[in-house]
Amino acid sequence: MSRIAFHTLGCKVNSYETEAMWQLFQQAGYQKVDFEQEADVYLINTCTVTNTGDKKSRQIIRRAVRQNPDAVIAVTGCYAQTSPAEVAAIPGVDIVVGTQGRDQLVGYVDQFRQERLPINAVGNIMKQREYEELEVPTFSDRTRASLKIQEGCNNFCTFCIIPWAKGLSRSRKPENVLAQARQLVAAGYKEIVLTGIHTGGYGDDFEDYKLADLLWDLDRIEGLKRIRISSIEASQVNEKVIEVLNASEKMCRHLHIPLQAGDNEVLKRMRRKYTVEEYRETIRQLHEAMPNLAITTDVIVGFPGETDEQFENGLRFVEELGMYQLHVFPYSKRTGTPAARMTDQVPENVKNERVRKFIELSKRLQLQYSQQFVGDVLEVIPERPYKEDPTGGLYMGYADNYLQVAFPATEEMVGQVCKVKIDRAEADYVFGSFVRIIDKVPRPAVLSN
Repeated sequence: MSRIAFHTLGCKVNSYETEAMWQLFQQAGYQKVDFEQEADVYLINTCTVTNTGDKKSRQIIRRAVRQNPDAVIAVTGCYAQTSPAEVAAIPGVDIVVGTQGRDQLVGYVDQFRQERLPINAVGNIMKQREYEELEVPTFSDRTRASLKIQEGCNNFCTFCIIPWAKGLSRSRKPENVLAQARQLVAAGYKEIVLTGIHTGGYGDDFEDYKLADLLWDLDRIEGLKRIRISSIEASQVNEKVIEVLNASEKMCRHLHIPLQAGDNEVLKRMRRKYTVEEYRETIRQLHEAMPNLAITTDVIVGFPGETDEQFENGLRFVEELGMYQLHVFPYSKRTGTPAARMTDQVPENVKNERVRKFIELSKRLQLQYSQQFVGDVLEVIPERPYKEDPTGGLYMGYADNYLQVAFPATEEMVGQVCKVKIDRAEADYVFGSFVRIIDKVPRPAVLSN
């Protein structure tokens, strides 16, 4: 039996796709081993979102070559898509596939083994108009299942290389999304996380079926307890989406809505599709539709030309909105993007100080949001042991509003929906007492090796 090892760099979408590629190799009779072990095939799923992503991808490829010089080295993902010749030139690389055609990988490995000739199967991603079906019927994580519904992005923000790596927005056919959702529920999953590169753009390439229609159809699936949207742009939150959030019992009280900057001049230079005023109004409408909604966001600090005043505007804006949690990134030059060519780059020490201030704010906001739930009973799906607990009696899981809850539980309770009374809140976790299990269900299947 041939052994295969995977290494994934980058985002959650890449992790989803690695799981999908493993399904294909598993069906072909492969055994999965750890990346640090000797394997017959190494498959590296690369990232190119920053120049550092490219560098890390190259390091991992070379590590695989060193581990077993006789192994087949296959490289896929975003860096392979944007720089196929660069990847193919790394000594030891045998197969290069970009962000399309990954369903052919098993065949490419067989072909290489027979012919021993390098394969470069990277095509022009900008010509792709069809969503590539890569199915993941079960996950290593036993509690939440990711369901990819969309690929690519049409936004072309000035700091981002992703449209060139993933192509233009392409939506998965509704019947395929719903069929996989039913399969995941049948496998015992209670929560489905809808994921994609530009998830809120689902259906933009369909005539009369949009994200809100998909959410309603998912809402009707029996046995599904929670629907979570991994990320949605403020400009994609329309009346119909708000209507579903308001009316559906299954929609999680948590949305990730990237902001990137809290100043109109900076947003304009980033080529974002909203103003500060429009973003504020969207957040207001969401809180009205879904009281106690947790909103997480992304912020880039030190974008070229960002003045102290513009940075302070952003800091005040985020505080005013009462976000739950911030993912803060110092601006990083990405070769090939308009922002990398901008002349007024912000010094590293200034960027680092701005990051520090936003992280401080994030901790404050997180605690502020969490404290309002002390005394409440929330529904929590335990995921894994709480690592800070020396006794091993606490497990952690997510409430529907994305609070990380630690409470007394056992391995048998993993994946079950539990009622938990919140006793106290800290910045990263809230702690609670177990009340009861809502409904006992078969546990989700664990992805085997």
